[in-house]
Amino acid sequence: MNQLRFITAGSVDDGKSTLIGRLLFDSQSLFSDQVNSIRNHAKGDINFANLTDGLRAEREQGITIDVAYRYFASAKRRFRVADAPGHVRYTRNMFTAASSSDLSVILVDATKGITEQTRRHTYLSSLLGIPHAVVCVNKMDLVGYSEQTFAGIRQDFIEFGSTLHFKGVEFIPVAALHGDNLVSRSKRMPWYSGKSLLEHLEDVDVSRAESELARFPVQWIINSDRQTVSGKSHFRGYAGQIMSGRFAVGDEVLVLPARQTTRIKSIQTFDGQLDCASAPLSVTILLDDELDVGRGDMLVHEHSAPFVHSAIEAIVCWMDEEPLRAGRLYSIKQSARRTRIKVSEVKSRLDINTLQSSATADHSLRLNDIGQISFTAAAPLVFDSYGQSRSTGSFIIVDESTNATAGAGLLLDPTHGKDRQVSYVNKEAN
Repeated sequence: MNQLRFITAGSVDDGKSTLIGRLLFDSQSLFSDQVNSIRNHAKGDINFANLTDGLRAEREQGITIDVAYRYFASAKRRFRVADAPGHVRYTRNMFTAASSSDLSVILVDATKGITEQTRRHTYLSSLLGIPHAVVCVNKMDLVGYSEQTFAGIRQDFIEFGSTLHFKGVEFIPVAALHGDNLVSRSKRMPWYSGKSLLEHLEDVDVSRAESELARFPVQWIINSDRQTVSGKSHFRGYAGQIMSGRFAVGDEVLVLPARQTTRIKSIQTFDGQLDCASAPLSVTILLDDELDVGRGDMLVHEHSAPFVHSAIEAIVCWMDEEPLRAGRLYSIKQSARRTRIKVSEVKSRLDINTLQSSATADHSLRLNDIGQISFTAAAPLVFDSYGQSRSTGSFIIVDESTNATAGAGLLLDPTHGKDRQVSYVNKEAN
């Protein structure tokens, strides 16, 4: 049973936490003591948002500050849902949650329509490579379950989102507080003939093309001498986790960044040897040739080799109180490689309200800013663009003076390839 990782996004008070709580409740994914605890604290009806807003500060303010992760399963699929903050001050939290999600559930308040925060979170979901989106028009009970209201919001979103990079977008009218169209289809909206939210989450195909890209970053080198019947033999293996794709004994592989070619002699695991192995298995690979392979190097198939560059273009979300500035030195962690970098230029900053990028007057990025930078790495990075592979196309920036994570980034295609175009599901009225 495969897992779908999805995130909820939208404006403050659009009902994200309520939708998740109700989805967990109606799909019978909660323990009885959880339900009883919420009921005991409720003065009237159950506040389903309390099932995800675990921090006291969040409950007191009525907003989501941290990212709340919940796990549940249906008969068809396992799910990991991230309830991300809606407020602009917590952009970095949303950035972190979205970077590992396969689908974004974007809530729109039916009484308000598309807002700035709706556009912001939709843009970030697209920027972070989430392939699928579900637009849940929530609080349909407050507009009399109006088909006309739903159709108008859907059209507004299509006009706004036509240049974004989702593979597909689904539109579902819901009333999270009452459970309409969450687990089963609602009788209050007979004009809607599509799937419920859970039905769509169970069926959506989130397989990724990056699975064809064989990527094995070397995390550890294992050296040992073994005594055998014929004498002493030397063992040299390269241990790590296959990030994507498949490797088999006998495969010709390219070792990057040195660009040396060899073949796989054997693939070993704790449980024994394998003829082949696929992501995300952790293995030890032995090669036919004695090569100078080090930690952070990568084994790939030559026909689908990634980029190898020291001069890098990237999108960064800044997460530190101390601004990122051109000319500063940092350390970055990308794949299994850690190296020092120097920021060459802060090229632009995204205006989170207008979603327009512009040059920065002070050549810096501040807390929660998103912008494009260029930097030079002390050692070449082996990477794919984030659009091709989130596993090898992402990195974190570390402030060497504090050892704190200061930013997260997406590596850009140095050949400036064309972006994908969005397609829409349910574009016409049902």
